[in-house]
Amino acid sequence: MAELGRKSVEEFRQSDKLPVIVVLENIRSAYNVGSVFRTSDAFLIQAIYIIGYSAKPPHKEIKKTALGAEDTVSWKYFKTSAEALDALRAEGYSVLAVEQAEGSRLLHTFQLEPADKIAVVFGNEVTGVEQSTIALCDGCIEIPQLGMKHSLNIATAAGVVLWELVRGRLGKE
Repeated sequence: MAELGRKSVEEFRQSDKLPVIVVLENIRSAYNVGSVFRTSDAFLIQAIYIIGYSAKPPHKEIKKTALGAEDTVSWKYFKTSAEALDALRAEGYSVLAVEQAEGSRLLHTFQLEPADKIAVVFGNEVTGVEQSTIALCDGCIEIPQLGMKHSLNIATAAGVVLWELVRGRLGKE
């Protein structure tokens, strides 16, 4: 582990995180939640906000895919998206839904400054981000998709979006 430069749990907790919070709204699969924990650990994401009926730690299926990231990444549970978004705004975060919607901005055109605080909302595997939640967001970002299918698994979408948000900040801090 030392040769790979991996942080211990304590080193991770004490590391400066990127000012990005992932919001998981009504995610059906605990495996998907666990995968997002693992990706969030990889990119030093600030926290995950878990909403509604999404599984939350401790949970055996989260543990199976998170591989310990459920112990490193901070998380909070909220009953509703409105409560989570209110808390985010109180902390100075801009909130964007990751959704194919009218007026959404393509992910690769979205520019952030290193200090910008952003939260990204990922929705249910079948229905996406709830329309009532989209209405509360500051906008939507969309992953360009070129093939016949215009949907991605939530864990895959989170990996793409979080990498793009992290990639744009590398070397700028």
